Amino acid sequence: MKVKICGLKTKEAVDTAVNNGADFIGFVFAKSKRRIAPELVREITTDVPLDVKKVGVFVSPTLDEVEMTVKAAGLDMIQIHGEQLIETPSVPCISAVSVNKGNHRFLKTAKAAEYVLFDAPPKQYAGGNGETFDWETLDLKPLKDRKVFIAGGLTVENVQKAKKVFDPYAVDVSSGVETNGEKDLEKIKQFLQRAKEEI
Repeated sequence: MKVKICGLKTKEAVDTAVNNGADFIGFVFAKSKRRIAPELVREITTDVPLDVKKVGVFVSPTLDEVEMTVKAAGLDMIQIHGEQLIETPSVPCISAVSVNKGNHRFLKTAKAAEYVLFDAPPKQYAGGNGETFDWETLDLKPLKDRKVFIAGGLTVENVQKAKKVFDPYAVDVSSGVETNGEKDLEKIKQFLQRAKEEI
């Protein structure tokens, strides 16, 4: 069971996530209170082991924007919300899809992507709004060959239930490990411990 801690902005938060077992660490380059400069990402991730993947989060980017940021930040993967790239980027891509009740158009996008992330519909931001989607809406059986991330309102209290419902490749958290809008180091530790526990 893999875990992604997203929306990181400080070396302390990066180190806490890595030292407590995070498999992916996410950095937001789209409009967001969690937005970070690519150069700062490179600066705060110099000690990150190679097996922990650095993921850049974008909303409807151009390929040039992605590639410039990948190089500047030293990213291993990207995650795209909104309009997906037509071209193939230089690093693996997680296609983020909003789950709306009664709307199964997302399956077409999901089937085309090796990595797909299911999230709640966008509000103020494309992701990281702290709300779950209707879990009964999403059936992952058609996507058994895909590496699926589950996001949207996950917390230490509900992550085990999400694992039981979806048996995903990974879970993804941002607002669920924050206090007053900032990353909470203790919540990061608790979430990782809970998410990694056997069901």
